[in-house]
This record gives sequence, structure tokens and C-alpha cells, in this order.
Amino acid sequence: MQDVLSLILGGGRGTRLYPLTKLRSKPAVPVAGKYRLIDIPISNCINSGLKRVYVLTQFLSVSLHRHIANTYKFDPFSQGFVEVLAAHQTNETADWYQGTADAVRQQIRYVVEDPCKEVLILSGDQLYRMDFRQLLETHRSAKADVTIAVLPVPRSQVEGFGIVRVDASGRVIGFVEKPKTEEQLEPVRMSEEWLAQHGVQGTGRPYLASMGIYVFNRQALLDLLTAKPLAIDFGKEVFPRSICSHHVQAHVFDGYWEDLGTVKAYHETSLALASNNPPFDFHSPEGVIYTRMRFLPASRISAASVKECLISDGCIVQEGTTLERCIVGVRSRIGRNVVIRDTVLIGADRFETDLERRLNQQRGVPNIGIGDGSIIERAIIDKDCRIGRNVRITNSRRLAEAETDQWVIRDGIIAIPRGTVIPDGTVI
Repeated sequence: MQDVLSLILGGGRGTRLYPLTKLRSKPAVPVAGKYRLIDIPISNCINSGLKRVYVLTQFLSVSLHRHIANTYKFDPFSQGFVEVLAAHQTNETADWYQGTADAVRQQIRYVVEDPCKEVLILSGDQLYRMDFRQLLETHRSAKADVTIAVLPVPRSQVEGFGIVRVDASGRVIGFVEKPKTEEQLEPVRMSEEWLAQHGVQGTGRPYLASMGIYVFNRQALLDLLTAKPLAIDFGKEVFPRSICSHHVQAHVFDGYWEDLGTVKAYHETSLALASNNPPFDFHSPEGVIYTRMRFLPASRISAASVKECLISDGCIVQEGTTLERCIVGVRSRIGRNVVIRDTVLIGADRFETDLERRLNQQRGVPNIGIGDGSIIERAIIDKDCRIGRNVRITNSRRLAEAETDQWVIRDGIIAIPRGTVIPDGTVI
């Protein structure tokens, strides 16, 4: 593992995850109450013995940089690090990252200067638990130049992925980026016999989708990124080219994996995490997910009804309140007789003092948190929002898409941007 350098791609503007990305980069978006998306790939690296990690970002990276600096500190004898590489102007280029391959190329000096033999490239907005040692074992045993982690998916999901076709040995011999027609799909359909031989459970998932997780031999990466014409994206350009010129291997992964790149996917996955049998279990002793130590008090719940919820540290839930299928983030404060269903509360950055709360009351400004008597359903309430008393956030008009200064609706889910003030009695 000492021969591997890890690069985590922070993604672009994250427009599909707006308004959660209005004031933060996509990897900095909170998940499961107390974590951030970036904690997933970094924790997978640490648990796999990979302790040299760069995170490539360019949009709104301040909070991400702060989180990483406060969380991932290695002792001076381990030679480990997790560092942010933000896009910047150089003598060679003054452009933003144009795509995944371009992002790595613009920071290639850090690969050149590192004594690594292999480079692991990951995405920063996915939820999964993977031992990268198994991926590297596949890469090395096949003597591959490039290895792509792939996930078996059904026909209904193929349009969102790059789909690979492999031979009997697992070598990639075909690649189609986001196929839409049956003519494109037929050549990349895998047999059930091949899938069973590679440990895929069940049937109905005959296509192998790229997970955005790659291993390159160092020299192969340098060659592919400098080949003319210069490639912008790994999926659209690098892999179709490399199949002919390099040995590209597939590593089949059949565990839980979810891309949280849209508001709908983020909301649905979050609620699934709060269920009695979550598809991804943060309580698992195998593959611990690390995050920032906050030194918060235990949560206090007073005569409330709670069903299928994750409640984080430092929360106060007052009497008469009902919570069903919710994520309650750190420092959340929920008033009396509140009803919240199918909702993600991201929480708050700080506790308000009693004096601040009294002054807010005098000025007619709601306190941070959820006011008495409010009803919230099928929503995402971002950090530090002030929801007043007797507010109804239910999308009663059943809008699929809409946007105002105070709220955004995506796929029927109401998202309240960070720090928004919703006055008493408001109906959304």
C-alpha cells in the first residue's frame, strides 16, 4: 500500500445537488447527520492502508479544506497526509478543470514528485464501503495498466453510467458511455454464467457500470494524460482510447454503492440510512467511517415520538414532537408539538445562547432550528436555518420543480438553503 497515491476528485459545480451546493463544494455536503461526503472515500483509503491522499477541488472549497484540516491528522512518523489541491492559475494554464482527466493533468506534478507506482482515483460524492486492497490485488495479479471498479446494474440504470464489456479473463474489451439504445447495449451485456463466476449474487443485473474508481500504473496514467489530443474526461475519452493501447482490467464489486449527486438521490439515500435495516450501516465495526471530533453533549429528547430516525449529537427535541423517518443533524433544536416526516435536518454550526434567543424573540426573528407547532414533510433543511412557529413545509401543491429566494423544489422534494429565515406561519 506504500506504493499507492490516492486522488479524490471533488467534482464540478454540483448543480444537480443545488441548493446544498450553494455555499459549499459537493464533497463538503453533510450526510447521515454528522459526516460529510468526503469522509467516505477518505475513510475507505485509511481503512485500506492508503495514507497519502490528495483531494482535487475548485468550487467553494473553504469549508471542505477546514473540515479536512481539522479531521485528518497523521503522526509525523507515518508520512501520511490528506491535502486539498484547489484549482489555480499556473504558467501553463489559467483555466478551471474542464473534466476529470483534465483535473488530474493540471495537478500531475504531485504524481510525478511522489514515489508511487500506482495511482488510485476516486470520486468525492459516493456512499460505499470498499477494501481497496482487493481492487489493487486484481490490478496487480492481472498485470494491468488500468483497472476499473465495476458494479452490476439492471437495464433501468444503464443510462447514467459508462458500461464496460469484458472477456472471460476480466479484461475490458468494450466501453460505452451512458448508452441509450439497444444497439449500444447488446454488445456489453454479460452472461449470467460469467457474473456468477465473479461472485455476483442474483440475476437481472447483466451490465457492468463504471463506479468512477480507477487504478492506474503511474507511467500509464502519465502517458494517457499527455497523449494528443489531450483528453478532458476519463469516461468519455481516456478509457475508450486505452482499451486499444493498454491492458484495462475490470474489478467486480457487488456491495452497496450509491451516487449522491442529485437532490433526489441524496434525500432517498438519507432516509434509507435511518431505516431499521439500512443498506449502508455506519454502525458496522468493519470499515469505520471517520469524521471531525466535535465534543458535543448527548442529545436530549423530551416526551417525543421517534420512529426510524438518526439523531446526532447535541440535539434538543421537545415534548409533543413526532419524528418519522428523519435524519437529525448535529445541534438541531426542535420545538414543541412539531411534526417532521421523511426529512433531512442538516443541523447547525453553533448553539445560540439564551441571550441571543431572547433578543431574537424581541426582534421577531425565529431562533435557529424548528419552531413550535411546525409541520415539515419530504424536505431537506440545510444548516443554520431558522424555521418559525406554525410553519408548514409540505409542498401541498405537489410541485415537481420550482424555485424562490427561500426554497427550491427538485423532484417534489423541498430544499431550504443554508441560513434561510422562514417567518412564523409561512406555508410552502
